[in-house]
Amino acid sequence: MNILIFLGSVRTSTPPRPARLGERVANACLALLSSAYPEHTFELIDPLDYEQGAVFKPHFAYAKNKAPHDLDVLADKIQQADGYVMVSPEYNHSMSPALANLLNHFGSSLFSFKPSAIVTYSAGQWGGMRAAMGMRAFLAELGCLPVSAMIHVPKAQEVFDDSGQTLAGVDEERWRGYFGRTFSQLLWWAEATLVQRHKSDPFAQSAAFKKDPSQRNAPK
Repeated sequence: MNILIFLGSVRTSTPPRPARLGERVANACLALLSSAYPEHTFELIDPLDYEQGAVFKPHFAYAKNKAPHDLDVLADKIQQADGYVMVSPEYNHSMSPALANLLNHFGSSLFSFKPSAIVTYSAGQWGGMRAAMGMRAFLAELGCLPVSAMIHVPKAQEVFDDSGQTLAGVDEERWRGYFGRTFSQLLWWAEATLVQRHKSDPFAQSAAFKKDPSQRNAPK
C-alpha cells in the first residue's frame, strides 16, 4: 500500500531553533512507519515542494490539461494513495492554514473512501490537541475519515531531532508504542478499504460532484 504523510507547515524559521519543528515530527512518522511496515510505501509531502500559485485556484477549477504541473503531480499521488497521515501545528486552536490551503486545492473524490491519521504537535505543553478536534470534521468532509486514535506531541523539540529520531534521554519505546497505536489503526483501515474498493467501485453508488454545485442540493 501507499501512504502519504502531509507536513502542515511552510514556515522556514520558527522558535525553537533549528527551523521547522513540524519537519521533525513528520520525519518521525516517516521513520516509524517505514521501519514497522517495510512492505508498504510511505512518502512525505512537503508543501514547500509544490508551487501552488500566488492566487488560490484549486486543481479541479482548471480546464482539462491546463492545471499547473505541480498540482497535477500531487493530485495523481493523492488519488493513488491508500491512506494519509496529516501532521499539523495549532494556530488559534485550529489546524495549520498551510495544511488546509494545500488540501483545499483538491476535490474530495481524490481522498474519498480511504482513512487518515491525525498527528499534531507544539513547542508548548498541549501538543496541538485543540487543532485535532477541527481536523476531524475537516478530514471527514474531505472523505478520508480519521481513525479514532490520534497522536499529540508536546514540546516536540525535546522529543525528536531534525531527522525524526528520538533525542538522548527520551523513552524511545514508549513513543514508538504511542505512535504505533494510531498507525496500526491507519494501516488496518487502509488495507480494508483497499480490498473493498477492488471488490466494488464506491463511486458507482456515490458519484463525485463534478458538474454543478446544485448536485449537492436536497430534492425539491
